Amino acid sequence: MTDLAVYDLDRTITRRATYTPFLIHCALRRQQWRLLFVPIVLLAMLAYGFGLFDRSRLKEICQRLLIGHKAHARELKPLVEGFAEETVANNVRPGARRAIERDREEGRRLVLATASYRLYADAIARRLGFDDVIATNSVIGIDERVHARIAGRNCYGEEKMRMISQWVEKSGLLGKHGHVRFYSDHASDEPAFLWSDEPVAVNPHDKLARLAAERGWAVEDWG
Repeated sequence: MTDLAVYDLDRTITRRATYTPFLIHCALRRQQWRLLFVPIVLLAMLAYGFGLFDRSRLKEICQRLLIGHKAHARELKPLVEGFAEETVANNVRPGARRAIERDREEGRRLVLATASYRLYADAIARRLGFDDVIATNSVIGIDERVHARIAGRNCYGEEKMRMISQWVEKSGLLGKHGHVRFYSDHASDEPAFLWSDEPVAVNPHDKLARLAAERGWAVEDWG
């Protein structure tokens, strides 16, 4: 049986979130005039905070403002690779590197399960040695242009757990995988914590810290 190690990305493996920095990275190197939209991006985040729309819509709005309605995958590829290089060099927690190496040495299948876009999560995961990626997908047209629209649903909370379950089945691991270790910094991943055999709360915020204490989950400080 194959043991699994499933990792969240933002603020679990990384110190800081990756989505807005990725959009700004692209705008700086592709169409700097789009940085004029940053105040509108901040207003959109404020509107999201007031519950005017959900996370999926926020992501689509921000991408449209800072990258555009659509962009060819070929044009985005060097930007994606550059961002992944910077992220792995400067925004990965030391404890995450140690955990990934330990899980690899134990022979676990390394899975990244993140609400971040697959557009760049794949490149980060490849550099860190992950075997599989479960992430938010973009609509990509037959002309290979990446649209500022989510394909399916945002890989967050209950939806992340649904997508993990779907991946397990498609990978032929249903009823066949072994011990599952799951890492995250956020209480929104409670469904995945409950599904796993070994939940690990990484640098948890207050709500997750309380959940971990109540349920006896491991807590780790990855620095």
